[in-house]
Amino acid sequence: MSEVNRQSSIVIEPRGLSRPRAAEYLGISPSLFDDMVRDGRMPRPKRINSRTVWDRRHLDEAFEALPDNGGGRNPWDDSAS
Repeated sequence: MSEVNRQSSIVIEPRGLSRPRAAEYLGISPSLFDDMVRDGRMPRPKRINSRTVWDRRHLDEAFEALPDNGGGRNPWDDSAS
């Protein structure tokens, strides 16, 4: 494989995510993401010229800070019966 082909197959994940991509990254809807930014559970965005982006590392930190589901019980177990 030539050097050019090897380089073109490298995937670089962006650090700055748009609002829809940030919500998708967290696995939630954009409207829930907006609510979480508004109430401080998710970080505020950064501005890069006219773009508004969320730092993926800050999203990871905020996600880690969210409380775990208490009791260790899976709420989906109840819906299966």
